[in-house]
Amino acid sequence: MSRRLFEEWLAKLQENVLTLGVLAEQSIGQSVALLQQRDFEGAHELIQQDRAIDARRYAIEAEALTLIVTQQPIARDMRTIAAAIFIANELERIADYAKGIARVNIRIGDEPLLKPLVDIPAMATAGQKMLHRSLQAYVQCDAALARAIIPEDDTVDALYDQIYAELMIRIMETPARMRQANLLLMAGHNLERTADRATNICERVIYVATGELQDTGSEDNAL
Repeated sequence: MSRRLFEEWLAKLQENVLTLGVLAEQSIGQSVALLQQRDFEGAHELIQQDRAIDARRYAIEAEALTLIVTQQPIARDMRTIAAAIFIANELERIADYAKGIARVNIRIGDEPLLKPLVDIPAMATAGQKMLHRSLQAYVQCDAALARAIIPEDDTVDALYDQIYAELMIRIMETPARMRQANLLLMAGHNLERTADRATNICERVIYVATGELQDTGSEDNAL
């Protein structure tokens, strides 16, 4: 395969990763909007749509492995292909978090919400922005942009801590609502993990661009 053709294959691989990223970003926003609207039918549809996202992730992995086996890339090319596999997996997990929020919506059902949803949508917006910009950094192979995004995870963590504190107060006031409080905490945790995954993508962008694998400890809060 000529260098020009190889680069076209790499560009197509990157394009497929970006498409998957757009779907994951949309899924997060949609899942929270459905929770706010108490739209259970839409939640069921989002859960079904996750299968298509899974299929896209596996297709990217297969395409990347084919390039590795047939072209035996070295140095930065190898890092680029490996990053596509890694990032596709992170995006598929983000879509899983959206699916989890849809399930929270269904499990709460018609029960009135403990509190107005303010911080959860704020977390979703912040996480989506991080994800969107991390994909920009990926496309541009921009290590500086990736490094600038990583600290934004602290904002999402702070919002989650606020949700946790407020829901603990609600539980003490109304112990019978503990089940819903736990479900809303689950939704918040999924959004906190979404920001962690965006951070992971940024770390991988830095690795592709510089060969430096930066670990910011974004997995530390995993349950």
